Amino acid sequence: MSFFTSDQLAAVHKNNLANLARLSNTTIEGIQKLTELNLQAAKAAMAEGQTMMQAVSASKNLRDVLSVQGDVPESAADKAISYARQVCEIATQAQAELARAVEEQYEQHQRNVQAFVDTFVKNAPAGSDAISATLQATLDTARESYRSAQAIHQQMAGLASATFTSTAGAAMGSNSQPTRS
Repeated sequence: MSFFTSDQLAAVHKNNLANLARLSNTTIEGIQKLTELNLQAAKAAMAEGQTMMQAVSASKNLRDVLSVQGDVPESAADKAISYARQVCEIATQAQAELARAVEEQYEQHQRNVQAFVDTFVKNAPAGSDAISATLQATLDTARESYRSAQAIHQQMAGLASATFTSTAGAAMGSNSQPTRS
């Protein structure tokens, strides 16, 4: 006795291929955004380096050279924090899209498994009530375990984002104040 027809299996296969394409496209889009960000950062660094070299070569004395180079550490720290923030935003967007796709796939899988259990229970021979109840309880437990793991994941992602934001804010605050010697 088969619970699935060839049409149902073909539909599941088609759905799995569509999900794979969606996950692949999301991943490639994230990689593309990171690549574009890296190219922008490299171009900016090269332009700043050229400007710095021109300013240093045009300087007449050591004091002018040192004044040109004096703002480099603070500027570099601000740029590094900005870059890290942009990387985090790209990663967060990609993760959110991947999580949505996985959630949709999980929900579809849950519906398919529930349909299987319902069909099994409906067609089960007399006296198999204990097995049917065990199947349903197992499905319910798996569903609750997934929801708990999902809630923990969301809490951890929120904590990581808040930590990054507060750390970046503190670093920018410490960089923006002049140092005295």
